[in-house]
Amino acid sequence: MTGEEVVAVPVQRDVVVIGASAGGVEALRQLVRVLPVNFPAAILVVMHLAPGGTSALPQILGRAGELPAVAATHGRRLSAGVVHVAPPDRHLLLDDGVLFLSHGPTESGHRPAVNATFRSVAIAAGPAAVGVVLSGALDDGALGLRAIVDRGGAALVQDPAEALYPGMPESALARTPTEHVYPVEVLGKVLDKLVRTPAPAAAVAQPSPALLLEDRIARDGVRLDAVVPDDVTPPSGHSCPDCGGSLVEVGGRDGHYRCRIGHGWSAEALLGAHDLEFERALWTALRSLDEKTALARRMQDNAGDRIGLLGRRYENTVRECVAAAETLRRFLLAQDPGTGADDDR
Repeated sequence: MTGEEVVAVPVQRDVVVIGASAGGVEALRQLVRVLPVNFPAAILVVMHLAPGGTSALPQILGRAGELPAVAATHGRRLSAGVVHVAPPDRHLLLDDGVLFLSHGPTESGHRPAVNATFRSVAIAAGPAAVGVVLSGALDDGALGLRAIVDRGGAALVQDPAEALYPGMPESALARTPTEHVYPVEVLGKVLDKLVRTPAPAAAVAQPSPALLLEDRIARDGVRLDAVVPDDVTPPSGHSCPDCGGSLVEVGGRDGHYRCRIGHGWSAEALLGAHDLEFERALWTALRSLDEKTALARRMQDNAGDRIGLLGRRYENTVRECVAAAETLRRFLLAQDPGTGADDDR
């Protein structure tokens, strides 16, 4: 940790922030089911959601256990014993015990993003915070959980062996080893005990400039040439999947990137985004080949026997396009196990 240290005093852990993604709804239901009605901490829940429409997650979680669950609203003060759920297309942030909803840049393609909320809670609550990572793909939440622990907070992680999608729990544990790794129902009981036990007195460093900058970007977007702090590295050679801008690596060897606009990407999420971009390009190429084949066949038919050389040229074009399209089609279908395609056929 860096920065000026403050006086060490015992702190009651009264802010719990939970991040989940794929497979997370059932994990969240199991977790809130075991929390008692007198749970003494406020809960913030962030789950990756599509930007359009509304979310039924507050209703689902409200029916799952004894705690009330509400959609988070801008300016609402945190309430102990209440589950505050991030709405679609907004980062859920915290400022002096008050919820802040932001339309800041996406992170790894997500808004709300787990990292954005975890960072904000780390800054606002420090050792009073508890971060929980549940089932999900890729690595959203890993850097944010590290920030919570660096600020004196506690980390709990769903056992990756139990998680339907172990990516997020595994990534969190890779950056922030913790003894609190349990199946979800046990995790809930441990969480209840943890928030009733004051955190041991310890000196806690002030938030680093890099952490404060990342939080400001999530709140306000980005000012010109203010994406990264003084430890900026040269352009990475990668482009942002959201806007096409050049990405620079932030935070040394963390594998975390930002573009000039402020979009954030982890290396793992960036790799996945490029996979999708590559697949889209291949499907576009396949469509172009099919259209070129159809056009060449029509021109071949129109030529008939009148111009033999021209007809043969169209015939060759058809043959080449069909062969190339078949190769592409076999490759694309082989990437999707749900199609039942067989590489050897």
